[in-house]
Amino acid sequence: MKVGVLALQGDVREHFRALADCGVEAINVRRPSELEEVDALILPGGESTTIAQLAQTFGIFEPIQERIASGMPVYGSCAGMILLANKVLDTAPTQKSFGGMDVTVRRNAFGRQVDSFESDIQISGIEGPPMKAVFIRAPWVEEVGEGVQVLGSVTSPGGEIHPVAIREGSLLATSFHPELTNDSRIHRYFVEEVCRSVSVIR
Repeated sequence: MKVGVLALQGDVREHFRALADCGVEAINVRRPSELEEVDALILPGGESTTIAQLAQTFGIFEPIQERIASGMPVYGSCAGMILLANKVLDTAPTQKSFGGMDVTVRRNAFGRQVDSFESDIQISGIEGPPMKAVFIRAPWVEEVGEGVQVLGSVTSPGGEIHPVAIREGSLLATSFHPELTNDSRIHRYFVEEVCRSVSVIR
């Protein structure tokens, strides 16, 4: 299996390391021709508006939308979650997302850079101790559709419980950055569970 990492902006190198820990070959994806070479795609953390704008500049925005619609497995972390959401709150009117997940996501929901934090979260479907989740200007999920599975949640400063790890079929997203830790279990779950569910693994 060949996994692409959208390499327009954000923490691309860290996802390569996590995939290598899973024994998976990864390539940079910036152009439609590179997208055609991969079986699955990772949307990294970064700045969602910038990633979307660059994707349009490189002519890869619509090809990614089409591959998502056709069932290609995609995992998005932080900004990647925003880009996979069908509806995004607290963003510019011109903000675009690839869409695909029947969720409403609030951008920068946990606050600014100075409000970054870590939390231990138990993720459904992933064995072992809770994951140390790193939140940096992170979104959270405000609404989920019927087909969306909530894998993990946290309690906001206001006491509300919000999903921060979700799955809908071949799409997986987290508000946090597992690629910034030495724990590759989310990536392994993506490779071994999400991709296998749509017969990507050969």
